[in-house]
Amino acid sequence: MSPLLRVTKAPKDLESHFRWHGTAFTDGQVIDTISPRDQRGTAVKSSDPKRRAEPVWDPAVHAKSWRAVWAYSRKRAVRDSTTLTLQENKARAVVAGEKAARAPRFVKTRNGANELDETSLARARELVGLKGYVTNIEAGLMSAGEVIASYHDLWHVEQSFRMSKTDLAARPMFHHTREAIEAHLTIVFAALAIARHLQDVTGLSIKKIVQAPATDPGDHRPHRRPRTRRGGLDHACRRGDPRHPLGISAQ
Repeated sequence: MSPLLRVTKAPKDLESHFRWHGTAFTDGQVIDTISPRDQRGTAVKSSDPKRRAEPVWDPAVHAKSWRAVWAYSRKRAVRDSTTLTLQENKARAVVAGEKAARAPRFVKTRNGANELDETSLARARELVGLKGYVTNIEAGLMSAGEVIASYHDLWHVEQSFRMSKTDLAARPMFHHTREAIEAHLTIVFAALAIARHLQDVTGLSIKKIVQAPATDPGDHRPHRRPRTRRGGLDHACRRGDPRHPLGISAQ
C-alpha cells in the first residue's frame, strides 16, 4: 500500500534529518525512514535525532511503525508557499476582525481573543515542498523511487474501475459465498484485461470498440449492430455475433 502521509507528521519522522541537515532540501531529494502508526504512542526504534542515519524499516523490528518515504519538490514548494500565504492572509484578517471564519488555520484563541499562531505558521513554512508516502513494502522489495512511482500510477487503477462500471457495465455483486464472489470478480477482471488488450491493439477506446458496427468485410449488406446493455462488453459477448469486427464471440 502507498497512501499519502500527513505533512504534520514530517517533524517527527524527519527529526533526525532536521537535526543533522537542517530544513534545506534539494529538488527531487528522497528520504527513506519510518513513521509511527499511532502518534499518541512512542514507536519502537523510530527516527532518533541522536543518530545521523535514517532507520531502515523492518516489519519484525518496527512492529508499531510503517515505512515512510518523504520526497521534496521545488515546484511543489512554490505551490505550497502560495497556499500558505493565502491562509496566513486569511488568518490575519480573522484576527483583525475583518473576516469571519469557522475554523481558520493559524488562528488560536487565548483568553477569549483570536491571535495568529506564529509557531504553527513557521513550522508549516519549513515543510513546504514535502510529500510523504507510507507503505508496508520493504526496501529490499521496492525502492523509494518505485514506491513513489507506484502511487503516481494509481490513476490507472482508478481509470480501470471507472471503465468497469461504465463501458464494461460491471454491476453490483449480490453474492454470499466465497466461490460466487471469486467467480464474479474473475469474470470482471478477465473482461477488463481483454478490454485493455483491445485498447493497446486497436488504439481505440473501449466505448468506441463496443459501439463499433458489426460488419463483415466480404458482406456489403447492411447489418444492424447488436444491441448492448448500457454499452456493456459482457452483453456484446453474450450476443456472440460472429461478424463483430473484433471477432468477439461466445463460442
